[in-house]
Amino acid sequence: MTTKLLDLDSSLPLISSRRNPLVRRLKSIASREGRERHSLVLLEGTHLLKEALRTSFLPIEIIATSNWLENHSDFLRTIPSQTVLREVTQSVLQAALTTKNPDGVAALFPLEALPKPLKDFSYVLALDRLQDPGNVGTLFRTALAADIEVIWLALGADPLGQKVLRASSGAVLNLPYERFEGSEEDVLQRFAQRLECAVSNGHQVVGTTVPTTSSKSILPYWELDWTKPTILVLGNEGSGLHPSIKACCTHSITLPHNSCVESLNVASAAVPLLLERRRAKMDKEINSACERS
Repeated sequence: MTTKLLDLDSSLPLISSRRNPLVRRLKSIASREGRERHSLVLLEGTHLLKEALRTSFLPIEIIATSNWLENHSDFLRTIPSQTVLREVTQSVLQAALTTKNPDGVAALFPLEALPKPLKDFSYVLALDRLQDPGNVGTLFRTALAADIEVIWLALGADPLGQKVLRASSGAVLNLPYERFEGSEEDVLQRFAQRLECAVSNGHQVVGTTVPTTSSKSILPYWELDWTKPTILVLGNEGSGLHPSIKACCTHSITLPHNSCVESLNVASAAVPLLLERRRAKMDKEINSACERS
């Protein structure tokens, strides 16, 4: 069956007033409470819109300036006809979005279209109260590159906040996640229970520690067997892993670096850790193929 596409030949009414209800609606959906109330996700900017379409997301609504519509007519002709198209002025778009200088477009997608976490998983990234949206977004992007199957978040930055979405370059739209919400005490308790359950199901729970810690039980990250079902736990930027979460770890690893630097940024430190698992997995597959040949 052929999908009917947008008709760009018909004229659109131009929304030019900042008092238009559309402005208030978009500002509301940008917040977590508004997003859940409307069951919609707001994506700001051309890059996020294109990334969403690459993952088979279908926008419910596209809000764009005249210049943007004119410059992206070929792109828009690939959008199904049921998508509502609204033309606005740059000042209206600027008033409605969190981006200081929007590039001319925003889109609304159904919240239910986000990927759902699998019941069975072998490789998880767990984030303990990470607050910085840039860090969380970068971790989503790196986790997607490293074949992480799901991300667990104990509080911290909103994964669908605009700063996280931008920092992730759309990876949040591709990678299933589960966010634990409530009081900090309750969340940490449930988070610890989830980790303990994973251990009982055969997963190793791996926490990170500073290189200066002297203990024979702490391994350089490359000595860990990353081919086993693994949950890598990263802690808060300031305080690290909460003691109750650290107590759930079956392994502790470190990323050796020069002692003149006290600690690494959590998103930077995660890159070699996450990709080491992918390297180990590739090595195992290559060795298995060689043994069969």
